[in-house]
Amino acid sequence: MNNQPLREHVLYLLKDGGAHVDFSAAIKGVPAALRGKRPKGADHSLWELLEHMRLAQWDILEFSRNPEHCSPDWPSGYWPAKPAPPSQNAWNDSVRAFRNNRDAMCELIADQSRDLFAPIPHGEGQTLLREGLLVADHNSYHLGQFILVRRLLGIWK
Repeated sequence: MNNQPLREHVLYLLKDGGAHVDFSAAIKGVPAALRGKRPKGADHSLWELLEHMRLAQWDILEFSRNPEHCSPDWPSGYWPAKPAPPSQNAWNDSVRAFRNNRDAMCELIADQSRDLFAPIPHGEGQTLLREGLLVADHNSYHLGQFILVRRLLGIWK
């Protein structure tokens, strides 16, 4: 079965396609002084959302490719301990890791030798297709929150 069109659709979603804002646009120009601020009406800071997206995406990626992977405890393993990044480097490292892990998930989806519909051997019925769509859906949801926080902070057009 030729499922290349399906792979391309999933890759489109993972690479910021669709009706939502893309990751690069969402994080562009965020002042360092506001990255850890929780505005009134928001449960999370921009740092918390970025780190949560990075951690969840990493977990899904590792589950998809590594039978030895153990997911972190929920919820503590999926959120940073503090609302602000510990340094400028921490923010930059998180952005870079997010992009690298997203690219790695795209490589798994694009790999024709991988069956998108086959259950992941060490899972409980999950497939690579499901995990790719989960990453796209999760990132889209939290990017929406990211933009809302930016609006509440007055730093979104």
